Amino acid sequence: MYSETEDVIRALAENAESVCRAYLPAGRREGSYWIVGDLQNNPGRSLFVRLTGPVSGPGARGKWQDAAVGLHGDLLDIIRERTGISRFPDLLAEARAHLGRPMPVLADTPVPKKPKPPGGTPAAAARLFAASVPIAGTLADTYLRSRGITQGGMTSALRFHPKCWHRDEGQTRSIPRPALIAAVTDGAGGLQGAHRTWLAPDGLGKAPVETQRRAMGHLLGNAVRLTPHGDILVVGEGIETMLSLSEAAPGLPVWAALSSGHLGAVQLPEGLQRLYIAIDRDPAGQRAAERLSARALDAGIVVRVLEPRLGDFNDDLRANGAEALCQHLAGQIGREDRQRLLA
Repeated sequence: MYSETEDVIRALAENAESVCRAYLPAGRREGSYWIVGDLQNNPGRSLFVRLTGPVSGPGARGKWQDAAVGLHGDLLDIIRERTGISRFPDLLAEARAHLGRPMPVLADTPVPKKPKPPGGTPAAAARLFAASVPIAGTLADTYLRSRGITQGGMTSALRFHPKCWHRDEGQTRSIPRPALIAAVTDGAGGLQGAHRTWLAPDGLGKAPVETQRRAMGHLLGNAVRLTPHGDILVVGEGIETMLSLSEAAPGLPVWAALSSGHLGAVQLPEGLQRLYIAIDRDPAGQRAAERLSARALDAGIVVRVLEPRLGDFNDDLRANGAEALCQHLAGQIGREDRQRLLA
């Protein structure tokens, strides 16, 4: 029986080296394997992908294993991790696009006249962001102010959509809800994804749903660039966390990586001299900071870690206010940047 998934996995295995070069470019071929540090595309030798052998069965071409963490899988798993695509149909579409294959058409399936690009892609993220509006005076502004953030409308990376479709796992239909929309961009400024935070009808909190946040598009290595960077940069996980730093010290150039996993994989800009990593007080955040620190130090960038008093910097802002948070940061920021950033 025909299985599109098996067919795509087999085709990826037949083109294993091409897949590795596209999605794990920090690695290199050594004999019959592609060697790289991990699924986040960090340099190293822990993860290896078989490039030769049969396309199915034990020891098949396209199978990978990370000896450091005990993970293993196939090339479709690598594409999922590197692109951040969560919906399986969109993942197959991404794999087909890499292989140069058209969408499959079954004998009894009508061909749409104007095929719609799949959701979850950079193109879909761009459409969502373009359909959104500046947040000043919207429920998104109300939401951020309820979190102690008054300057959210000053960044072009954030917008508001009054009717952004939402569906929890297991639901059969989507429901339009108001949402804060964030642009995920690459080093050239190109929009590669979007992050949605669904809001309560009055804006005074997140929507009363199981999944309150969701991202789409190509996230790994990219970030929500809330303010322009210079020779220094502050990067952390959440949007509200990083906006809280800007609230306390408007001179800070801040990016949000959206999660601990993506924090460790952020691609640092050229010309960066000093990197500040704003961590959350949890083990995942600390591990991500260690990974990013190692990469930055290898590139000759000075690294300092900024730690909150409470769980994260938005907790600090709401509990103690912007002035107290500013003073807390002043004790952690390098002397060469203190006057420039905290004036």
